[in-house]
Amino acid sequence: MLALAFPAIDPVAVEFGPIVIRWYALAYLAGFVLGWRYCLHLARTNPGRPSPEDFDDFLTWAVVGVILGGRTGYVLFYNLPFYLENPLDALKVWHGGMSFHGGLLGVVVAILLFSWKRGISALAFGDLIAAAAPIGLFFGRIANFINGELYGRAAPDVPWAIVFPRDPLQLPRHPSQLYESFLEGAVLFIVLFIAVRMPAVRQRPGMAAGIFFIGYGLSRIIAEFFREPDAQLGFLFAGATMGQLLSLPMVLFGVALALYAARRPAVA
Repeated sequence: MLALAFPAIDPVAVEFGPIVIRWYALAYLAGFVLGWRYCLHLARTNPGRPSPEDFDDFLTWAVVGVILGGRTGYVLFYNLPFYLENPLDALKVWHGGMSFHGGLLGVVVAILLFSWKRGISALAFGDLIAAAAPIGLFFGRIANFINGELYGRAAPDVPWAIVFPRDPLQLPRHPSQLYESFLEGAVLFIVLFIAVRMPAVRQRPGMAAGIFFIGYGLSRIIAEFFREPDAQLGFLFAGATMGQLLSLPMVLFGVALALYAARRPAVA
């Protein structure tokens, strides 16, 4: 069997006595900070509403939405029977367990509430946030790889397969975290980087967000063909994984949102 050695990267980036800072936490921090700075850049190069000040104030809302939504989504979508028997464990976020789809719903709710409070267009606001979201996805998947978690399916004949230390079977597997980092992070960022600079997209609120939903959903569906399904769930309806089943509605919603935006008059 062919296999590459798993890189010996300590999941702990910095440790000062009882203070432990992990790469996973730094990945979240990098995603929020760089995404926020990118939103500020987009707001300054496209004067109007939303403004840079709106994104300054929204950062806290985004953090809360991601954490609450991500944890709630994991509890509901991926391990509900366990948490029904151990409800207090749902609060132990330091043990891991976050769902992107739940985090996305949390951010969408935060965008709707914040936009309503500020009196700005939720679609225009969401477009710029969608353009920045792949930055966080890129770093998050890299952190999954460093942790040796969410690894791929067995691939004994793939030259770049890796044996992950946390795999009880110790099989050569697809580094699916890197596939997702590339598709959901790098590729989707480039697509949206180009899209938000096109007048046909920029002048139609909701179009960029629709592209994000479509792009992420398709990327996740493809990557799930190489990713090992969660042990407590396995394969579900028609051999699909939970990630694929949750991503399909994203694609459909993205198409509907993009069509809605395309049919509305262009705005300055």
